[in-house]
Amino acid sequence: MAHPRDISSDTAEKQGAEGLPVGELRVVATPIGNLADLTPRAREALATADVIAAEDTRHTSQLLRHLGIDRPMLSLHDHNEMARIPALLAQLKAGACIALVSDAGTPLVSDPGSALVAAAVAAGVRVTPLPGASACLAALCVAGLPADRFAFEGFLPAKTAARRAALEALAREPRTLVFYEAPHRIVEALADAAQAFGADRLAVVARELTKLHETLYRGTLGELAARAPAEPNLARGEMVLLVHGYRTAGGDDLPAEALRWLRLLLPHLAPSRAAAVVAEGLGLRRQAVYALALSLASGTGDDESVE
Repeated sequence: MAHPRDISSDTAEKQGAEGLPVGELRVVATPIGNLADLTPRAREALATADVIAAEDTRHTSQLLRHLGIDRPMLSLHDHNEMARIPALLAQLKAGACIALVSDAGTPLVSDPGSALVAAAVAAGVRVTPLPGASACLAALCVAGLPADRFAFEGFLPAKTAARRAALEALAREPRTLVFYEAPHRIVEALADAAQAFGADRLAVVARELTKLHETLYRGTLGELAARAPAEPNLARGEMVLLVHGYRTAGGDDLPAEALRWLRLLLPHLAPSRAAAVVAEGLGLRRQAVYALALSLASGTGDDESVE
């Protein structure tokens, strides 16, 4: 296997079909909160880029000042991306290295950049990923919900009718659902999700991930929908909403009684023992009940908070 080459010189000398230098588009993930999450490779990619295309240059300039990096920047957002592409492609074809960043997390994931990357690929420009922070994956790996298969749906529609229609269309999706939601809409989103998916569906609201006030709220959609209007902190900061997928009728579609009994037993019994008792008492498949018990066990105590 070849040794990895220095990112700052990897493509600067590559030649295109017409003998012209070919540049590189670097898709750089930046921290979603904790600045220490920026990888050394991402830092180097920013420090050695000829120009940084940023969703909001004011926001990115704060990160660059923290890193001691001074590079030219230009804005690239939803309203100007298409207009920016011809000039950026011209720079890339002339040999420039351009770093693409969003305000936080991984570009293109509910952020601008898809059109630029597609245009660069079509033009034969090298596109290099520099992976790192992602609110979607960060929330998924600590939610306690199934993570082997999931469906990322981005932001729910802002208008009530459209949001409800989108949720209804996902009501029988078996994979764990991951949404981004604005804090001023989370109360309505939880209420609509409880109506569309059922109040007993397990869910998690992950807010301010990697930040000082990181908090995970776990429970059923009905419980979270009832709690949200009375708890101001639940509707503050950046947040991810995760919802357990629909359990199909092959033995995994557990009745509400299983959920209620597990909630009573888990404070006193280990998940395996509680699942055995409920499965035997209700005549259910033990493996399905155990999976539910494990999901519930991660939220039987107080909400996790890093202060």
